[in-house]
Amino acid sequence: MVRSFGFVAIAVVALVDFTFAAGSQCSADDVPRSKQGTYWLETVKQQGFSPLNPDAGGYKIRRNVKDYGAVGDGVTDDSAAINKALGDQNRCSDGCVESTVVPGLIYFPPGKYLLKSPIVMNWYTQMVGAPGSPAELIAAADFVGMAIIDADPYKDGGISTWVNQNNFYRSLRNLVVDMTQLPVDSGIWGIHWQVSQATSIYNLRVEMSKDPATTHMGMFMENGSGGYMGDMVFNGGKTGLNLGNQQFTVRNLEVNDAQIAIYSNWNWVWTFIGTKVNNCGIAFQINTGGSVDAQTVGSNNIIDAVITNTKFFIQTTTDQPSENKGSFVIDNAELKGVEVAVGDANGAVILEGGDKTIASWAQGNVYSGTEGTPKYQRGDLTPPTKPASLLDSNGKFVQRERPFYEDVAAEDIISFRSEGAKGDGVTDDSDAIQAIFDKYAGCKVLFVDYGIYMVSRTIKIPVGTRLVGEAWSTIMGFGTNFQDINNPQVVFQVGKAGDVGVVEISDINFTTQGPAAGAIVMEWNVHEKEGDKGGAGMWDTFIRLGGAKGTNLDSGNCLKLTHTDKPECFAAFMGLHITQEASAYIEGLWVWLADHDIDQNNSTQITLFSGRGIYSESAGPVWLIGTGSEHHVLYQYNLVGAEDHFLSLIQTESPYFQPAPAAPAPFTPKCELDDPTEYPDGWAWALRVHDSENILVYGAGQYSFFNNYEQDCIPTRNCQKRIVDIASDSKNIQIFSLSTVATDFMLAVDNNGIIKQEDNTYGFQSTAAKWEL
Repeated sequence: MVRSFGFVAIAVVALVDFTFAAGSQCSADDVPRSKQGTYWLETVKQQGFSPLNPDAGGYKIRRNVKDYGAVGDGVTDDSAAINKALGDQNRCSDGCVESTVVPGLIYFPPGKYLLKSPIVMNWYTQMVGAPGSPAELIAAADFVGMAIIDADPYKDGGISTWVNQNNFYRSLRNLVVDMTQLPVDSGIWGIHWQVSQATSIYNLRVEMSKDPATTHMGMFMENGSGGYMGDMVFNGGKTGLNLGNQQFTVRNLEVNDAQIAIYSNWNWVWTFIGTKVNNCGIAFQINTGGSVDAQTVGSNNIIDAVITNTKFFIQTTTDQPSENKGSFVIDNAELKGVEVAVGDANGAVILEGGDKTIASWAQGNVYSGTEGTPKYQRGDLTPPTKPASLLDSNGKFVQRERPFYEDVAAEDIISFRSEGAKGDGVTDDSDAIQAIFDKYAGCKVLFVDYGIYMVSRTIKIPVGTRLVGEAWSTIMGFGTNFQDINNPQVVFQVGKAGDVGVVEISDINFTTQGPAAGAIVMEWNVHEKEGDKGGAGMWDTFIRLGGAKGTNLDSGNCLKLTHTDKPECFAAFMGLHITQEASAYIEGLWVWLADHDIDQNNSTQITLFSGRGIYSESAGPVWLIGTGSEHHVLYQYNLVGAEDHFLSLIQTESPYFQPAPAAPAPFTPKCELDDPTEYPDGWAWALRVHDSENILVYGAGQYSFFNNYEQDCIPTRNCQKRIVDIASDSKNIQIFSLSTVATDFMLAVDNNGIIKQEDNTYGFQSTAAKWEL
């Protein structure tokens, strides 16, 4: 039976248990709020440093572009000054493959920054403005270049600067990109966003020409393996966004007055949550008709959209009346003044428009239960049952903006380093960090100045904590407490059982130093307060295990194929555990067991071991938005006894070394942790759902690229047998847009293969539009 925990019972426990920590300065459960004249990030003392950088003492993390000569008056060409801020002190530019020791938070004070050449985002870069007064990056009329902001520039010969699938660690926040001074026929891109995991965009606006002859394009993305972006507005242009990437999650996108709002060039699976399109010709133009040799769109999920005064809601490039060659799912789309809901480029009307709401509609192969024969659907679906706990007052899935604390004064930002934590990658900061949480959680914002903070025991993060990093500040568990595989210990404990209240974590990298076979990196216990949906949350935060300097889990110790169970190469027991009484709103989380050494500058492959990825036994509500979990031995996502979960989108990769050793080796399954008991042919599960209810998955990219580091199985699409398993004791399990790579069966029920990949292949991936139980 599905476990059930009533909210009232949880609240009672919390009220009985809750007290402020001994020594706390807090007498309230929130931070003082008021309108601020200057964003705190501009004035808070600069103390972050990169301890493993060759110039640790001199290397600057947070950089104000005005300190590098930018003027911001809308007249002076600031291109060179901004690029100097981005690249100074040998940051990872052309010739550098990857690096974790050159983080940069590039701050743009409010102003108008005129640009005549592209701004190049080096590796491990955040470009950040003030949320209340975002800086404007204005392309001059005589701008020369492909894109105003370029995260992966092309060099001579058409070669990109960085490998797109490994183009990690980029973030844009609180910025305006203004293209309106450009000639209408310039064909320039606002943002070139060819990126991979651990990338994000928050609070972005792009302004383009509204001239009917314009060729402006707000964003161009032609490759990569993302990723998350949200809270964006694109105004004008021929095309708002031209998108091609393996997978991505887009939340709260608005496009106004574009000829084509969103062009989906190719993908394996994407999800759009809460998209608004106004006064455009086409809202979504989807490139369909693909094949194994000609990749087009695998699938788009379009959830809670509002389309207004727009001719086409969806226009496909080909007509697919009976062939699965480009699927999409519509879930709760409100149309106002839309002529055609679904049509194709040849003029055929597949679904009439008007003023109406489309509850659930799909194009693609549909499955149910244990029936393995696909039904091609191009029409209405039975709307899924959605638990009220996951929805807002308008019946839409809850969205929660990332906190920026723009209404918090600098004196209410508490610096880790000012309070005695060293962050030098050597000192044990356990006592200092715990003291900071105990003293200030609930009434201050805790700022983790960039550094590598070592902790040797469980850090208890109390309810009421608001924690924000600086360019993904690193907190690293190390030492004997986390080495015993038979006695695992939590490194970061968020709340305790029964806690109810606010937790906000953003911009942090949680990790371990090997050996760490007994490390449960994070245990999440806190439940949101009644009436505050998503109030216990985490944004733009990673659990990165190995592959970086300082972890000891690198090519020097753990080169691929040189060992099978070397203790020094155990990175974790588990990544994230969401416990029974918890709720969680988690956006942009990547739980990555490294497959290569980032700091070796040639992406040298390594073999590391982490037992488990994300394990949830929560009674809900849980929102996992734009999350990924990769390379863990037993599973990537394991939901057991779980209720009321919204997963949109999830992305996984199976371990490259399997089946040598064959799962579960080198770990032993634990029945008390609901570990799988079966591992077909020695492979990890990407997604496993047992004894659970109301699990809604909108977009699942589950990939198997290797068999013991060999890729002979890719052309034959059989690197592993089965990759997703749903137990028949579960109820109301809905999976939309399941895309897999190189697995015989895309989905199994009770470990019996149901959905065959060969029935759903029309690109590199295989895609089923829907499966339900």
